[in-house]
Amino acid sequence: MADRDDPDPEQGSEGLALPFPGYRARVAEADVQDALSRRGAVLIEGVRWCGKTSTALRFASSVLRLDDPDALTLAGADPGEALRGEAPRLIDEWQNAPQLWNRIRRECDDRARPGQFILTGSASPAEDITRHTGTGRIARVTLRPMSLFESGASDGSVPIEGLFDGETYAKAAREDLGLGHTAQWICAGGWPASLEAPSAESARRSARDHLRESVQVDVPAAAGVRHDREALMTLARSVARNVSSEARVATLVADMSSAEAGADAAAAAVWRQTVTQYLAALRRVFLLEDQPAWGVHLQSKAVLRKAPKRHFVDPSLAAAALGATPRRLLAETKTLGLLFESLVVRDLRVYSQPQQAAVYHYRDSDDLEVDAIVARDDGLWLAVEIKLSHSPETVEAAARSLRKLRDKVASDRRADLAGLVIVTARGPAYRRPDGIQVTPATALGP
Repeated sequence: MADRDDPDPEQGSEGLALPFPGYRARVAEADVQDALSRRGAVLIEGVRWCGKTSTALRFASSVLRLDDPDALTLAGADPGEALRGEAPRLIDEWQNAPQLWNRIRRECDDRARPGQFILTGSASPAEDITRHTGTGRIARVTLRPMSLFESGASDGSVPIEGLFDGETYAKAAREDLGLGHTAQWICAGGWPASLEAPSAESARRSARDHLRESVQVDVPAAAGVRHDREALMTLARSVARNVSSEARVATLVADMSSAEAGADAAAAAVWRQTVTQYLAALRRVFLLEDQPAWGVHLQSKAVLRKAPKRHFVDPSLAAAALGATPRRLLAETKTLGLLFESLVVRDLRVYSQPQQAAVYHYRDSDDLEVDAIVARDDGLWLAVEIKLSHSPETVEAAARSLRKLRDKVASDRRADLAGLVIVTARGPAYRRPDGIQVTPATALGP
C-alpha cells in the first residue's frame, strides 16, 4: 500500500528469493517443496485470493486451469489428456472437476515417482467426493493470507524457530510505527493483491468486496449450501463481533437476533436451525478457522474449557463485516485489541507451520486464560499472551497469566515448555528477568 504513513512494502524481504516479478516468498513454500519430494502430489488449499496459484506456479512445469471452460470440458471428456503434461503439473482449482481426484491417485500409483502433480483448491469438497483420501499419495499444505513478515511489515528478527530453541532476542522499539499502522494492517489484511493497492482505503475496500463475493458466490458454489445471503452476512457480523472469543452457536444466534432491528420470532427460529450449517460452509471455503482449545493434563483441580475461539482466516474479513476503518478502530480500542489478537494468531499459524506445530488457546474453570499455545508434534510448546499495549502494567499482567499456566500444567508437560512469550503491537523486544520473552508483532517471524 502506498499511503504516506504506511510501512515500506519492500521492508523485511531481504534474503528471500522472488521467483518472478511481483511475487512475495511464502513461508509455506518449504512445506510444498518437502511434500513434492515425498508424495506423488501435493494439494495447496486455502481461502480464495490468498496466493495459492502464484505459489504453485513457483514449482509447476505445466498448468491446467480449471477456471477455464475449455480446460473444464477437457477434464470431463478426457481426464487422461487433461493430466498429461510436464511434471509437476498444476491442476488449478481442482474442486471444479472433483472427478479428477481419484484419477490423480491412480496416476500417482502408476507413475510411482514423487512430485507429479500440484493441486490448488479454494474449497473443501463434500467428503464422498474424496472418500479415497489420497493417503500416501497426496500431501496437503495450507496456505493462509500473508503474515506481517511475508508482506514486509515485520523484519522477522524474533523467529518462532529460535523461541522453540530457547534463544533470547533484544531489539529497540521502532519509533516510526504506531497503532495507526496496526489498524491499517488489520483492515487491509494479508491479501497479496493488496500490496499493490494505491492506498490503504483501497485495500480495505478490496477486503470488504472479498467478503461480500465469498458470501454471494463462493459459499453456494463450492459448499453447496442454500442460504439467505442477508442471514449469512448477519452471521458474519456476529462472528466478527465475537472474534477472538469462545462464542458458542447459541451466543451467535442471540447476537444475530438482537442485532437485527425488527427481527421476528420466525427469523430467529431460522437462524437457530441454520447457523451450524452456515458455520460449516464458511469453514469449507476457508473463511473461518477456529482456534481449538488445548488439551493438557493439569496438576490442579481446574477443569479445562473445550470451546474453540472464533476467528476469520484473516482479520480484515472481521473488520469488513463490522464496517470498521482504521480511524474507527483507533477510537474503539477494545475491538482493535480483539482484532489484533486475531492477526497475531494468523501469523503464529503461518510461522509455526515449518515447525509442524498447531495453535491452540487455553482457558480453565478458574478463569485462567492464555491467548495462544503453539504446540509442536514432538511435544514442545510455547505459551503466548497477546496484548495491544506494551505498557509495564499490561506486560506484567500478561506475565502473571503465563507463570500461572506454567505452574498449573502437569510436570511432564512442564518439561516440554520451550518458552513463555508476550506479543505486543509495538515497543521493544527484550527478555524479562523471569525469562519471559517480550516482542512486538513487527519482529515476529518463522
